[in-house]
Amino acid sequence: MSAPKGTALITGASTGIGAVYADRLAKRGYDLILVARNEERLSESAARLKPTGRRIETIVADLTNKEDVQRVAERLSTDPAITALVNNAGLGSARKLLEEKIDALESMIYLNVTALTRLALAALPAFIARKNGLLINIASVVALAPDLLNGTYSGTKAYVVNFTLALKNELEGTGVTVQAVLPGATATPFWEKAGRPVEDFPAEFVMTAEDMVDASLAGLDQHELITIPALPDVADWEKYEMARKALGPNLSRQKPADRYGIQD
Repeated sequence: MSAPKGTALITGASTGIGAVYADRLAKRGYDLILVARNEERLSESAARLKPTGRRIETIVADLTNKEDVQRVAERLSTDPAITALVNNAGLGSARKLLEEKIDALESMIYLNVTALTRLALAALPAFIARKNGLLINIASVVALAPDLLNGTYSGTKAYVVNFTLALKNELEGTGVTVQAVLPGATATPFWEKAGRPVEDFPAEFVMTAEDMVDASLAGLDQHELITIPALPDVADWEKYEMARKALGPNLSRQKPADRYGIQD
């Protein structure tokens, strides 16, 4: 058994990616706080993890509900045993924007953006004070491909990437590690809820949740800030980042670009 590493709180921990993170982090030495809205599946997930020998607690919470988010945030900010947060809970949509219900889109934005932000910013001050902590934010490859699925879902995941990039700068030298993970299509119940069963994808595009999490933790061990489990050559991501940063000096200037023909 690995040496104790404190407690990891994992959202969306009853199925799919979150359940695999729970298993892998328990094996790495973390006690667990599992958060999900389905009490029955949450209990089943906790029961499967008992052989790890770790302390396991469950919190039933719907993170599209502000009061539940505040309750989990309070736990993150006050429990000194918590040393890791996996912001995994999320909603998606594969429907066209003009065909999706606005209430569903609002819930998606709240969970994928607002709840994730509240929970991260609840945990981080305590991590910084102890000079130790781990924050993993689950994004998606559609953060880099807004033309896939729909722009609301991809926009929320682009937010997760931007949020993580900004946090990295602020957390430099604090002893806190942050990572954004960008899965591609992963074989989980997520897709059915999003309106497009994973069986609709070509098999060669779909990764198991186990492989996805194992690759992501390998990326964490390699000190990656952005981990894209399916990407064969990390140089492709590095070139993307270099191109983005190269835009910087010319994004804000006193005069319009010459190509617009604006005369003084």
